Amino acid sequence: MVGDVSRPLGSRARHVVLGLTLSLIAVAYLDRVCIATAAPAIRHEFGLDEEQMGLVFAAFTFSYALFEIPSGYFADRFGARAALTRIVVWWSVMTAMTGLSGGFASLLVVRLLFGVGEAGTFPSTARVYARWLPERERGWAFGLAIATGAIAGALTMKLVAWLLAVVGWREAFVIFGAVGFVWAAAWWLYFRDDPREHAGVSAAELRIIAAREPEPHGRVPWKLLVEHRPLRLLSGMYVCAIYGWYFYLTWLPTFLRDALGLSLADAGTLSMLPLLGIACGVSVGGWASDELAARFGIRARRWPGMLGFPLAAVATVAAMSATNPVSAAILLAAAAGLGAAGVAPAWAVCLDLGGAHAGVLSGAMNMFGNLGGTLCPIVVGACVKRLGSWHAALGSVALLYLLAGVLWAGVDPAKGLLTSRAGASG
Repeated sequence: MVGDVSRPLGSRARHVVLGLTLSLIAVAYLDRVCIATAAPAIRHEFGLDEEQMGLVFAAFTFSYALFEIPSGYFADRFGARAALTRIVVWWSVMTAMTGLSGGFASLLVVRLLFGVGEAGTFPSTARVYARWLPERERGWAFGLAIATGAIAGALTMKLVAWLLAVVGWREAFVIFGAVGFVWAAAWWLYFRDDPREHAGVSAAELRIIAAREPEPHGRVPWKLLVEHRPLRLLSGMYVCAIYGWYFYLTWLPTFLRDALGLSLADAGTLSMLPLLGIACGVSVGGWASDELAARFGIRARRWPGMLGFPLAAVATVAAMSATNPVSAAILLAAAAGLGAAGVAPAWAVCLDLGGAHAGVLSGAMNMFGNLGGTLCPIVVGACVKRLGSWHAALGSVALLYLLAGVLWAGVDPAKGLLTSRAGASG
């Protein structure tokens, strides 16, 4: 019960919960990025061309996008404890199954099922932060979470390149799949959806969290979701942002090898730079959004994206003309980081806008974002195969970065889903 003096006065259970969510995102990116580095080996064994490999990349993102809203609803309705346990067990099985694929068709099916299972990771994490973190720490936490994923992805690029030489790509997927089961067990044993029910949370920590009775979920106001202008603009922005993001998660190692002539080992090393750029960008963007909102009001959460995305477009155009592989990788890292500065604030804005329906609203945003992520590997594959042009592929990234900045400027974080219409109800 609240105020129980038997609880430790200096408890920091919310920090343990934050640490568990960070490790969750790290494992998610480890499993997700593995296929990008393994792609040349997979293409060679299965005889896949650029368009077929683009479809394999897109399969995960497409099904992931389609199941974001249902998974976000599941987290809102049944809690993040059950939601994230289910998600991690499912994706761990599919990661291992990727290594057992027998050809293009089975690989495509496994990646589709992978996306179905992993959908809801970030909306469920949003529910965790809404219940366990004070409002001022949420933008920073989202930035830290996405940064952790990017760093894990960067390290995975190098690790997979090494594993390919030691055990092969199939065995690498099986090894990575096993990691998730350990996390799922730890999460189920430690986490509780309501911090007031956790034995390790003191009354002092509950006051910091501002823990309260959960808002009644009720029926989802689907009509308001469709009509809600800030959500439409936020979703459009996220389409553009994640389109560029997925270039780094899918085609970057191939670009460095095929367009710039690097070896597998060198491509694995330089592929880390944009992901490290993302880590820096989301960390700074998340922290800045909290500080700006505290000082200038909630609408100031938009500013990192309004500034970062146009600058990312400029850096991407500069990378298109770079002939030195290191220079190209550094410019792409700058573009990735500048664009990522506008991503973490979007998740904090989802909590501001969504209230009790934050899981569904953030799921909607992430669904559209991952439809952009689905489009990216297909467009890049077509540009390379049909046009023979990596410049066209990078040009599409720059154009959508620019559009993302424009759309961010139109989002009003103060117009919540239910407060935007007086008396609206589910």
